[in-house]
Amino acid sequence: MREPEFQDRYEGGRVLAEHLRRYARQPGTLVLALPRGGVPVGAEVARKLGVPLDVFLVRKLGTPGHEELAMGAIASGGVRVLNREVVDELNIGREQIEAAARREAVELQRREESYREGRPPPDVHGRTVLLVDDGLATGTTMRAAVAALRLLEPAAIIVAVPVAAAESCESLAQVADEVVCVRMPEPFYSVGLWYRDFAQTEDDEVRALLAEATREGAASEAQPSA
Repeated sequence: MREPEFQDRYEGGRVLAEHLRRYARQPGTLVLALPRGGVPVGAEVARKLGVPLDVFLVRKLGTPGHEELAMGAIASGGVRVLNREVVDELNIGREQIEAAARREAVELQRREESYREGRPPPDVHGRTVLLVDDGLATGTTMRAAVAALRLLEPAAIIVAVPVAAAESCESLAQVADEVVCVRMPEPFYSVGLWYRDFAQTEDDEVRALLAEATREGAASEAQPSA
């Protein structure tokens, strides 16, 4: 098996930003990161490109008894996406799906309130959104995020990740305007294998990165134009 591609999520973000340079300092461009692991990646992308950073909340619906396997996902705005292949193959009932969705909706709301700390969600209407995560395995969570964002009518949705399974990138290309996957190793196995340091991103780190991005954005806006 090959060596990990990235030291940590921050390095993944810096490498990803190099593949997104055409969006640098483009008016109306916004990075939306998927918490929690996507936020360090998105923070580096936003910093390198000189564009705003925010979060977009999505929660995976874990398969009963195999919670790491996604049977679907929910996102802000009441959007739900189901992985029909998993649901049908494992004969997962509607009651199990509804119970998982209720549990995750509570956590989604908690994180929304915690991460924003009173800041309103960004207006994405007519904007170019760089939708960032630390990687794609099945792609179900990202697909839910794309579906939710479509309801908010952005000008374009660009899915961008440092590492992904090739089939997930191909699948997402059918629903996003563009997909940027820096590395697509084969065999893939899981996202975490391709980072030397894949420690869990904590809520405090997410809040700190968002607060820093907000301060940097405010400082940039305060500078007089040339």
